[in-house]
Amino acid sequence: QVQLVESGGGLVEAGGSLRLACAASGSIFGFKALEWYRQAPGEQRELVARITSDDLTKYSDSVKGRFTISRDNAKNTYYLQMDNLKHEDTAVYTCHVDPYGLGFGGSWGQGTQVTVSS
Repeated sequence: QVQLVESGGGLVEAGGSLRLACAASGSIFGFKALEWYRQAPGEQRELVARITSDDLTKYSDSVKGRFTISRDNAKNTYYLQMDNLKHEDTAVYTCHVDPYGLGFGGSWGQGTQVTVSS
């Protein structure tokens, strides 16, 4: 299965921005869903953003209007642009792809830490 590597995490002040990247080991063209999840300490992992093969997007209520997911098929990479970051956005962010839209059997990255200071 495809391997995924995240980059772009780090420490930022509240109100700042980061762009996360998820680089795949092969083509992501035609994949049914490309997703970003996050997990904060003491919290369950949650889906924060998804982009489908026909470019439909979905965001969690807490990030809607602040985060944008996009893809670059030529680079086998997709992104999460995070603006107006809040302390509550602090979490490990992990990419996940579901090539066939089955809801199982997809690939996960290792995760990248995002820390937003208050």
